[in-house]
Amino acid sequence: MAPRIAAFFDLDNTIIPGPAIERDYFFLLWRQGRVGIRDFTKSALWLLRNIPPFSLDPLRRHKPYLAGKPVAEIESQARAFFWEKVCPRISEDARRVIEEHQAQNHHVVFLTGSPDFLVEPLATFLKIDQVAAGRLERNGTLYTGAMLDPYPYRHGKRVVAEQLAAKQGFDLSTCYMYGDSPGDLPVLESVGHPRVVNPIRGMARIARQRGWPILHWR
Repeated sequence: MAPRIAAFFDLDNTIIPGPAIERDYFFLLWRQGRVGIRDFTKSALWLLRNIPPFSLDPLRRHKPYLAGKPVAEIESQARAFFWEKVCPRISEDARRVIEEHQAQNHHVVFLTGSPDFLVEPLATFLKIDQVAAGRLERNGTLYTGAMLDPYPYRHGKRVVAEQLAAKQGFDLSTCYMYGDSPGDLPVLESVGHPRVVNPIRGMARIARQRGWPILHWR
């Protein structure tokens, strides 16, 4: 039997061109008064204590603004946020490519460090087979602010892709990956069909050096 083929898609600046959707979700909660100065300060202090030079990676791995927030409330707001802010930003180019993979019976996976509660409404809307997103730790009905391992960013993203391949019978040499940034590089290197979309932070140069296709989705 031929190996199953997966098509992995990053989310921010790939399926949804432009800034990360979590940024807009944070500001929505801010306007609603669900997060405030104290939450902003917790995030800033966490960043200052953990930041490497010129990197926001610590805030990808920890969400102080969600610590102590009720899971049900945050997820409910995320569903409304999807229809208002995320759905209008979906790239038509991305939708077309997703549909092409679906027509070939490829297993389509959102592989992203974005919190799962922000990704799942989009996956349902686009009829995506599977979501492999950032998962937040819970303490009962509240979020702690910590992200669970493996966290799908940089090498963690490759770990997740390899785990999915092992469990579901994918041969990564036949699979596709669509991503925009160095955070996607480990997975782009591990699949047979890497695709660099809306490249940022040096990814256009890397793609040209390696002969990878560069796509511009709007």
